[in-house]
This record gives sequence, structure tokens and C-alpha cells, in this order.
Amino acid sequence: MVEGSDIVTGVTKEDSGRFLRRAVKVEEAQRRVLAAVATQKLASEQVALAESSGRRLAKSLSATSDWPPFARSGLDGYAVRAADTALATPDNPALLRVVASVAAGSVARVTVEQGTAARIMTGAAVPEGADAVVMLEQTAEAILAGGERAALIKAAARSGQNVAPRGEEFRLGSLLAGPGAVLKPGHIALLGTFGYADVPVYRRPRVAVFATGSELLPVRAPLAPGRIRDSNSYMVAAMIKQSGAEPLLYGVLPDEPEAVSAAFAQIREEADIILTTGGVSVGDYDVLADIFRGLDDYCSEPLCNSYRLFNRVAMRPGSPTSAAVIDGKLVIALSGNPSACFVGFELFARPAIRAIQGEMNPFLHSVRATLATDIGKGSPHVRYVRIRLQQSRDGSLIADPLAFSKSSMMASIADAEGLAIIPSGAIGAKAGEQVEVLILP
Repeated sequence: MVEGSDIVTGVTKEDSGRFLRRAVKVEEAQRRVLAAVATQKLASEQVALAESSGRRLAKSLSATSDWPPFARSGLDGYAVRAADTALATPDNPALLRVVASVAAGSVARVTVEQGTAARIMTGAAVPEGADAVVMLEQTAEAILAGGERAALIKAAARSGQNVAPRGEEFRLGSLLAGPGAVLKPGHIALLGTFGYADVPVYRRPRVAVFATGSELLPVRAPLAPGRIRDSNSYMVAAMIKQSGAEPLLYGVLPDEPEAVSAAFAQIREEADIILTTGGVSVGDYDVLADIFRGLDDYCSEPLCNSYRLFNRVAMRPGSPTSAAVIDGKLVIALSGNPSACFVGFELFARPAIRAIQGEMNPFLHSVRATLATDIGKGSPHVRYVRIRLQQSRDGSLIADPLAFSKSSMMASIADAEGLAIIPSGAIGAKAGEQVEVLILP
């Protein structure tokens, strides 16, 4: 026994909290993160339709009319009564008197009656009385004895042929999109069709980004002995934008708990979520680990204001990844190692950012794929291995692990198309095994 300390496998009582951090499973860590943002409600705002692409809808929008709003011709030709063409053939065409010509945007003033037809253009309203449209290629023009125009119909038409009936796609009140939907070009077309010149969307979440570590230099700075440039902040900012949020870059924080806490307090009203990179391991200067260690344990009550969600996750890379609620704000502390930072963002930060915008299933989509090569090294924790996806001749997916995949390496991040999930165990995984792959955005 050494005086003034309790020795437990070489760890003093003072330091045991640093080294004996309890790892939670990835799924439990994700559940806690989403629970932390579940009560946060983003304000909605109206934006012009032209500016709404990529934004998340704040409320349900419905069809303001039937669509199409009238029976519409699907092509250029003649609107007819199908019964008048029942015996038509190329050798014995039906002769119909033309009583109108209908362009898109206009409406015929006459009714198509027995023995008559109307020349019609694509998208035009089908006249009253007509129940089919015969394509122009199956017709010919004719002139009657009195000089009137006529159409020779060379093929029998069936009722409804080449006619889009009123309400075929949407009925009045049909749902177009619900809250949380990311507005894509197809949504924009629908909203314009139904007269939504302004669209209710969620305000973009504001996500603060801090880097910690006295070794970090600004990107513009020349390298110096023992120093590296802060690239993680910019990678994280790009991923935040990709998630539909607004990054707020606040630069590098010193390895001082008081300075970090003061910085968090200063931007509390500006940010919805706070992300940090670095400072979460077990080194003497890992400032975020010190701050998180001083918080109370996980609290599941909605009124809790400051508490630790977790300070270690059973995964590699990125096991030191930590999260907390500080003064009511979610703080996710990502690893300083580039690939561990990347993986931690995809597993925890991106789902939180998506969830706060109303997305019901905020996690990465997954597929099954066959490993192209061995993952030889085992791990006590589940591993997330960067891979490139390929397609075999039979259409199945192949996961090809990338080189330079250590947590401190960034060379393969840009080429990664997915993260292969390798279960914990002594032997890793063999080529030919089926694994789950998270598809990267």
C-alpha cells in the first residue's frame, strides 16, 4: 500500500475514474443521444418554394385540388367517343367530323357527340362527350363535301385510352409530404403544382464546433514542430451541412477545463447542439474527459439540466467518444483521431441532427454485403471498418475494406462508401462472410 493512494492494478484512486470508464453499447449510446434531443423543438419558418430544396418540412402539406384537375389528354391526337371507332381498321377507317381544336390551357366550347371528334394536344382538357384519345399516328385528315374538316380513325379505341382522368394521381386533401421530410426536386414539383409558393420548414439547426488541443494550428498556418493543423473542424462542418444543419466554427480551445466551460456558456443561446473534437481520451491534457467526469451520471428525466450520457462506447474506432447534456444542450465529444471522429459523427451526431429536424428514422441505412478480404484482427468491441462497395455479377454487394483504416489515419475517409460492422471477437471476419454495412451519405 502506497501512502496517500489506493493501488488497483496500478491505478490510483484519484485517477481510477479516468481509466475505468464504463463503456456502453453503441445502440444504448444512440438511444441516450436521441432521448436528449427529443424535447428540443426547432422553430419553423416560411421560405420561398425556390429556396426550399433540401430543407425539412415542418408540417404536413396536402393536395389543394384533385390532380389532374380535369380529364387530360396524354398525347397529340383526336378526342373521340370510343363507341364511334369500334369497327375502325386501317382499311376501313371511321370518318368523324372535327368540331373543335383544343390546345393545352384551353377548353373546348362544344361537346363531342356521335360522329364527331376534336383535335387535341398533349395536356389539354378532354372535351365533354369524349372518352378516349386516338394518337395522331393512327389517323389521317379528310375534307367533307361542304369543306368541313374530318378525321379518319384507323384503329378502334377503348374507353379511357390515352386519357388521364380527373384525380388519377391525387384527390383533394391527399398527403403530399409530412413533417421531417427532406424536400427533394420531386417534392418541389408537387408543391408548385398545388400552389405552395411559400413552404413551412424547420429552422436549420445550429451546431457549434470546437476543436481542443494545444497542438492544433489554424489551417492557414505553416507546420511547426510537434504541431498539426485543425482539419477535423472542417470535416465535421461539412458533415453538419450534409445533415441539413448550419455549422458554427468557433476554433480551437485550450486544454483548460475553465476555458472550455466558459466557451460553452458563451455560445449556449446560439447553438442547438455542441460538437467537440479531441480531448476525450485518458491523457493528462484531455480536457473534455475531465469536464464529463465531473458531471452526474446519466439522467433519464426530461427536466435534468446537466448530466453525463456516456464517456466511453464499446466500439472501434472512437471508443473514447463521449456525450453529455450541459445546461440543457446536447454536447457530443468526438475523438481527435480523424477516422474515429468521422465514425463517431456518423453514429451519434448525424442521427441527433436529423432527429432534431423531425426525421423519424435518423440512422444510416444498412445493407448486407460479402467481405472481399479478411478482417484478420479481432477486437473486444464491435468495429466499423471503412469499405468501398462493389457489385458482383449476380447483383449482390461486395464490401472491399480500404487500406489506411487505423483511427489516426485519414487517407481512406474520402473513398469510403460504407462502414462494415465487424462483431467483437477474437478472430475478426473472413473473406466471403456476410456483414452489415452502414451506407454513408
